[in-house]
Amino acid sequence: MKFMDLDVWLRAMDLVVDVYSATDSLPRREQFGLKTQICRAVVSVVSNIAEGEGRASRRDHAKFLVTARASLYEVMTQIVICERLGYLNPEVTGVLREKIVRVCQLINGTLRYVKRRAAREARPAT
Repeated sequence: MKFMDLDVWLRAMDLVVDVYSATDSLPRREQFGLKTQICRAVVSVVSNIAEGEGRASRRDHAKFLVTARASLYEVMTQIVICERLGYLNPEVTGVLREKIVRVCQLINGTLRYVKRRAAREARPAT
């Protein structure tokens, strides 16, 4: 499966591991609240990248990349919430933020590529 070789997927998978590790320290009362929400969102990022790669049309592929990016924004918001509530220290959130920004850049690059390919394929042959 070629998607498992993509830098965007690999970096998103690393982010999943890092977020799960960081959220292990959240208070017990957040076990089924914030922790569950952030873990679901970060898994959604990498899952949508993979699902997009498996779609037949470029348009569908782009749609899943946009969904992955939206989930990534959700993860970033939840990291900030954890930091503001004092659940995660600023050093941990700083590292996570950098990784989130990098994955977002990779998603945006992949999205541009997919859209360019779709536009080329849509042009009538001359």
